[in-house]
Amino acid sequence: MPALSSTPITATILIVDDDEGVTTTFARMLRLEGYQVHTAVNAETGLRQAERNHPDAIILDLRMPLVDGLGFLRRLRTFDKQRETPVAIVTGDYFLDDSVSTELRELGAELRFKPLWLEDLVGLARTLLKVTTDRRRDAIH
Repeated sequence: MPALSSTPITATILIVDDDEGVTTTFARMLRLEGYQVHTAVNAETGLRQAERNHPDAIILDLRMPLVDGLGFLRRLRTFDKQRETPVAIVTGDYFLDDSVSTELRELGAELRFKPLWLEDLVGLARTLLKVTTDRRRDAIH
């Protein structure tokens, strides 16, 4: 089947982390790979960005003040257009409660641990975006 458009589709990734250094660094690395990147330094702003921009994938910090990554994910899954958006939860906390790990899996999030090096971040982005690409391809067929 021929492509619907000759214009390449640029994938959009949303990064949500309360550490501005992390959001800036991750965004810079992913932009160098050709992705369009939006960032937010808290869950509320991230949820507004997700609702407005409909990212193809989200990379999300688990430990944030006020609303943490799990709370973000619970609310994100209530948005019709974001129910199946691939999400990776990134944390430096290697000792998560089993209940948290289970809920993250049930909400469809991948779990990754900091630090993420360039090749880890790029690989994670590709893994998340493959899910989006596969879903789009299946919807066309």
